[in-house]
Amino acid sequence: MDFFAHPKKRWTSFQIISIGFASVILIGALLLMLPWCVRTGGHASFQDALFTSTSAVCVTGLVVHDTATYWSPLGQAVILVLIQTGGMGVITVAAAFAMLSGRRINLSGRSTMQEAIAAPEVGGIVRLTRFILMTTAVCEIGGALCMLPIFCRDFGLKGVWMAVFHSVSAFCNAGFDLMGSRGAYSSLVSYASNPVINVMIMLLIIVGGIGFLTWADLRQNGLHFQKLRLQSKLILITTAILLIFPAIAFFIFEFPDLPLGKRILVSLFQSVTPRTAGFNTVDLGLMRESGISIIIVLMLIGGSPGSTAGGMKTTTAAVLWATAASTFRQQGDPHCFGRRMEADAVKSAATILLMYLVLFFTGGLLISVIEGFPMLPCLFEAASAVGTVGLTLGLTQKIGLVSRMILILLMFCGRVGGLTLVYAALPGTKTFAQQFPPERVTVG
Repeated sequence: MDFFAHPKKRWTSFQIISIGFASVILIGALLLMLPWCVRTGGHASFQDALFTSTSAVCVTGLVVHDTATYWSPLGQAVILVLIQTGGMGVITVAAAFAMLSGRRINLSGRSTMQEAIAAPEVGGIVRLTRFILMTTAVCEIGGALCMLPIFCRDFGLKGVWMAVFHSVSAFCNAGFDLMGSRGAYSSLVSYASNPVINVMIMLLIIVGGIGFLTWADLRQNGLHFQKLRLQSKLILITTAILLIFPAIAFFIFEFPDLPLGKRILVSLFQSVTPRTAGFNTVDLGLMRESGISIIIVLMLIGGSPGSTAGGMKTTTAAVLWATAASTFRQQGDPHCFGRRMEADAVKSAATILLMYLVLFFTGGLLISVIEGFPMLPCLFEAASAVGTVGLTLGLTQKIGLVSRMILILLMFCGRVGGLTLVYAALPGTKTFAQQFPPERVTVG
């Protein structure tokens, strides 16, 4: 039997991806409603289970209940499986099971896998999937082993589970934590001065957020920057800029009362985590509005294509910047590193930016109107959801059902991708050879 084959109807790749994520979210919600998944007896309500499942599969990290104190070990295990599935991608996980069972993946299935991981071509897609599985295993096991001594020192034998959970959560850019025993919703605040935990969490977030395609390119070409594909170059340069400059800004303008060493770690961590992990080592509510605004921008940009992160993606920001630079210089098509960017990439980048801004602003505005909260915290929450980040200023636990449903929709759109959902919902249209006559439109 061919993988992804359907006997009566051939779904498009975009429909398979969207339905796949929605199905896993629903299954996860039903599992989390089991009485054994909650510590206090009884069972979680469907709306709480759905919100948690969506947040886990969409690797966001927003929660309505503290993960450590509300969910039982079984519930935490379900959440971790959902995080792993969402981080690697539902289609990638399904393809992995298909390969392990010896099933043949047909051309349609390979095309779906290509769309799911944003691969440049169908050829070699199975080999790339094996690389993704290997990279994920190595990074998560390595991260867990490095954090194991610290967590075992602080939590005893439970530290093994803590190390595994936080390693997977960090690599998948999820932001779920088990630190509730030290204070509900406290995230990694108690480890703000610990260099091992800080460095390992940051490395896992960055490695997971750069993208498997970039790591495959680096494996093939090593550190020879000129040999890398244009996409890899843009990802590496943009990622470095988005890590360094916000960290400098945070160090200069925020956390003035912290000792120098802790201030450096905190500034670096708060620069890394909005892309798009959701951990925090300080109370974000104490930051200035300028710092909150920087974090909102970082959350909307997010990680890179073919990664465990969400957001508009670093390549979208890079293409838009290159387009603006070409316009400023009154040049033709945008270019970078001696390569011209295709017109389709520019159109897609502009469309993605518009979609994210509409979702972000509309979601924040609706939550503000419904709940009566100030606009900035609501925009922060909306950016965190649509960017699949998980950082919060404390609103998620206070808002009502309608506002939570808005966040659920934002998380789903942010993880699956706005364009994917549009392509899945709307039938494809044929492209005709003839074109409409052009007419000049003045903009700006």
